[in-house]
Amino acid sequence: MKTETIEYKDGDVTLRGYHAVDERKTGKRPGVLVMPEAFGLGAHAKSRAERLAELGYVAFAGDPYGNGIELADLPEAMKHAMPLFSDPKKFRGRGRAALDKLASLPNVDASRLAAIGFCMGGTFTLELARDGAPLRGIVSFHGGLQTQRPAEAGQVKAKVLVLTGANDTMIPVDQVNAFEAEMTKAGADWQVLTYGNAKHSFTNPISDSLNMPGIGYNKQVDERSWKQMAAFFEEIFAS
Repeated sequence: MKTETIEYKDGDVTLRGYHAVDERKTGKRPGVLVMPEAFGLGAHAKSRAERLAELGYVAFAGDPYGNGIELADLPEAMKHAMPLFSDPKKFRGRGRAALDKLASLPNVDASRLAAIGFCMGGTFTLELARDGAPLRGIVSFHGGLQTQRPAEAGQVKAKVLVLTGANDTMIPVDQVNAFEAEMTKAGADWQVLTYGNAKHSFTNPISDSLNMPGIGYNKQVDERSWKQMAAFFEEIFAS
């Protein structure tokens, strides 16, 4: 497997993404964007990009903040995340910059793109879908479902798969219900799968070390949700 850091731009911001591909395979193939948690592009998102490459996809993990910075604690992460959350245009533009870079890679079939994201990264994927980005599908793992710009009718081109935890206090039931209503009103092809006994950040083993209520790793749900994503990709990339 080949992995490398690739620089790209969002306006005047220099970003550093992570590219993973199985070089034993030839020809163009589907590309999958990976957007990370609020801590920035770190080991978790990079390992998921590598696992996607093992499945035969070209993966590109995006950089949410610039210069590939990774943050050590949640308060510091939120200081960097809030300027993006508060500006939908900037937030969507940052995701689009990463998606455009993925689509430009020489071994990517730009007509077959998808995006996955974790926590804040899940919100990135949903905002791309709401913005009508040219994606076959998106998968949000324990991502925030709220938005300042709800999807308009017919705008969501991607099939949407949301994987969330029943014990995720950051994504309460009211937020899930509002998202489902939004997607239904927009006429989107959507699915929401809620896992019992799953907290926020259920895919990341280091989440337990945060010692915060409603946040924690669940190995079984991590494995189940990844299999769900893999099956979803088989569906959307079948043609």
